[in-house]
Amino acid sequence: MFGSPKALIFDMDGVLIDSEPLWRKAMIIGFNNVGMKFTEEDCRKTTGMRFREVVDLWLNHYNIKGVDPIQLEKDVLDILISLIETEGEAMPGALGVFNYAKSLKLKIGLATSSSTRLVNVVLKKLALDTSFDAIVSAELMVYGKPHPEVFLVCAHQLGALPHQCMVIEDSVNGVIAAKAAQMKVFAIPDHEHKMRKEFGAADYFCENMNDVLAQFKELLKAKTA
Repeated sequence: MFGSPKALIFDMDGVLIDSEPLWRKAMIIGFNNVGMKFTEEDCRKTTGMRFREVVDLWLNHYNIKGVDPIQLEKDVLDILISLIETEGEAMPGALGVFNYAKSLKLKIGLATSSSTRLVNVVLKKLALDTSFDAIVSAELMVYGKPHPEVFLVCAHQLGALPHQCMVIEDSVNGVIAAKAAQMKVFAIPDHEHKMRKEFGAADYFCENMNDVLAQFKELLKAKTA
């Protein structure tokens, strides 16, 4: 039975930082540089996946030969990191949610499909590099989202049982992973994905991070009433 939460776990891209448009820019530039006719629509098909899996998928799809996937991954990440350092901004309302959770003495975790290298850049950009109680990347795990491994490892590092954790996610893969981990989920899909029926698995459907904060406060108020 789900009682009062002990921990709040954030996804990173599209939850903490408004990076999805920057990801699309970087992927289009990097993938087209090696001969793919890559579009924004292609970018949206792999939201929530580990980037190495994305690289392998599209190299196979376009039957690109003679390209080192490790180097291509690095090249795209170099472009993305440059964009984040110059254009990256926190998602509106994200820091409000973070600070509210901190005020409640909740453990705060980050569970992301992005690489540790990218995580470090983003958290430094947002001045959150020393603010999390646990930071877990699925980069080197056996499974990526929608497998629950990254969330289960994060909960363990936070010293919380899975059912004591709440998660904020913007992707279908992330929602499925968090629910498979037996956690409660706030879903904040962007306007291009919000009609996907898989988001129905989430416990709370939110328009944005400000809506997450409002629903989170209502939830806790109901539990303490």
